[in-house]
Amino acid sequence: MSIQDLIGKEIPPFDIPIGRGKIREFARAIGDENPIYHDAACARKSPFGATLAPPTFTTTKLFWQTGGTTADIPDLDYRFVLHGEEEYEYFKPVVAGDVLTGTGKIAESYEKAGKRGGKMIFVVFEFTFHNQKGEKVLLSRSTMIQTGGVVKN
Repeated sequence: MSIQDLIGKEIPPFDIPIGRGKIREFARAIGDENPIYHDAACARKSPFGATLAPPTFTTTKLFWQTGGTTADIPDLDYRFVLHGEEEYEYFKPVVAGDVLTGTGKIAESYEKAGKRGGKMIFVVFEFTFHNQKGEKVLLSRSTMIQTGGVVKN
């Protein structure tokens, strides 16, 4: 199966419970001390009314996916896979207490010539997240890049 044949392949739905403790751990891990991520009283007084998840929090989606994940792409050699980029489009805030349901698909795939690592294969995943109320809260795009081999200096 070629990489091009995977465009449109769906990734099974998965849930992400948004917990205040996990938000705090994530914010500390990225070095963001904004009290809206750490202080429950401050968060309650904010326009969001609860502890807000940092904008890149849903990058943790990889820990919640089971079966049919982004790692299940035939023809990719994961010894040479790199993270390309993340893109987020928010429609509603994500706060502690939410349960997000994510659905995903391979949105596009293409190749480019590389200078030091040979041909590069790009695979773009698109994930849509809805909260427990059924509201669309987020669209994220993740790009994986497979180099043709070991990068040569």
